[in-house]
Amino acid sequence: MDKDYRKKESGSSVRVRRIIAYIVLILLAFLCLVWFYILFINATRSHQELTKGFTPIPSSHFGDNFDGMLHSTQPIVKGMVNSLIVAGLSAILCTYFSTMTAYAIHAYNFKLRKFAYTFILAVMMIPTQVTALGFIQLITKMKLMNNFVPLIVPAIAAPATFFYMKQYMDSVLSLSLVEAARIDGAGEYLIFNRIVLPLMKPAVAVQAIFTFVANWNNYFTPALVLKDEEKKTLPVLIAELRGADFLKFDMGIVYMTIAFSIFPVIIVYLILSKNIVGGVTLGGVKE
Repeated sequence: MDKDYRKKESGSSVRVRRIIAYIVLILLAFLCLVWFYILFINATRSHQELTKGFTPIPSSHFGDNFDGMLHSTQPIVKGMVNSLIVAGLSAILCTYFSTMTAYAIHAYNFKLRKFAYTFILAVMMIPTQVTALGFIQLITKMKLMNNFVPLIVPAIAAPATFFYMKQYMDSVLSLSLVEAARIDGAGEYLIFNRIVLPLMKPAVAVQAIFTFVANWNNYFTPALVLKDEEKKTLPVLIAELRGADFLKFDMGIVYMTIAFSIFPVIIVYLILSKNIVGGVTLGGVKE
């Protein structure tokens, strides 16, 4: 009788904890998604309607706002293409070379190994704003102002991405797997591209999303580097829309542009999320 009572009690306590967990998760999901709902609702309303306050019911000005965005004084569509180029290339190059750097620290023994690891982590403590003046002076001397190169190439050196890759590699990549490939005659680039990268897929997917979103939303550096309207990225153009004078300012178009800018991020997440979910299992070989 005591055993049956304890089983019932433990079962009921588990059920209560599960219900509480579901309630908390639903609440958190609601808090995360409600702002997107508000954004998309506001994208369907006119400037005059927005000045009257929020309403949860969509309006009928979606087409007008979309047309106004396309024919805005700022080249919004061109800005989206520019942001896709910068964010896409930055995400690909950053994740690839950060994984390669983490592999070098993980798989090779050399004298300055610990120093290199510490130095890379120390770079994380330096804010971008501190080095902005020297960065602008450097790219001006290199005649790279108003160019995408200063936005893409520096993004490759990402200490935070390297640190994440190194930590994940410590739990996933067995050195015996690397040594076995070397014994079989595989070169280092072949080992990295055919063995290491496939094992790192979940980490690469996570960091690709983070890097893409960070560069997609980056306003500070593009605002300093890019001068031509046709080369400016979407965050810079949205800021210019918001900073327009009273006669040209249209909140409906601003909301539509912001909503329009979110779709590429959602698409990238949907493409890469399956690799995150599918990569829960760790490693190819256990020590």
